[in-house]
Amino acid sequence: MQQTLTRNVFWIGFFLIVLWAWWVMFSMVAAPMSMMPGQFAGLFAMWAIMMAAMMGPTFVPTMRAYEDLITSANGSRVGSIGVVLGFFVVWVGFAALISLAQLWLIELGLLTKMGKSISNVFSAVLLISAGVYQFTSLKDKCLAHCRSPMFQFLAHWRPGFVGGVSMGFHHGVYCVACCWGLMVIGFVGGIMDLLWMGGATLLMTLEKLPDIGKHLTKPLGFGLILWGIATLAV
Repeated sequence: MQQTLTRNVFWIGFFLIVLWAWWVMFSMVAAPMSMMPGQFAGLFAMWAIMMAAMMGPTFVPTMRAYEDLITSANGSRVGSIGVVLGFFVVWVGFAALISLAQLWLIELGLLTKMGKSISNVFSAVLLISAGVYQFTSLKDKCLAHCRSPMFQFLAHWRPGFVGGVSMGFHHGVYCVACCWGLMVIGFVGGIMDLLWMGGATLLMTLEKLPDIGKHLTKPLGFGLILWGIATLAV
């Protein structure tokens, strides 16, 4: 009974954080001029919340794999909290880097203050680069990692909270390397575009499902490359 209660509290808390993050993003879209941050601190906070909104759903299969190890091995609830924390530490680091990149690109005159590309050439470079990456061995390696969370946990098992943080961090590094392309193309239509946010979240989630993702990765790459070429032709 106690184990069931703690499991339910954990999952309810996890999804409440994800829903809160999406609510914040909806609020920012509803009042873009008043809420869109222009300095690093505000921009970083926005990206960090966006990471929670977009990457939370993609992380569910991984957490379900760890959940199985709570009952079948020496996984623990504090370990699961550590896994989540380690995973999002990596993505918060990515949020810091992409916030700095956005400010730099705004200074170069390639992005508006709303994070939307001004240049068709720049947009095409982002799209084609993300598309080509879909065919690389690094992308395949990262996807293989993300599609087999149970195997990865067993191969790098560490018990307890600190062990969970370590495994979550390890998984997060692979996840960033897998998904960065779909993140940066948010600059093409503007990072406050909820259609991009929802679409990218869906694609990143499906890519990590073995039965579906293996049929999606390469066509998605072709689509991004063609989109980039079409952008140049406009």
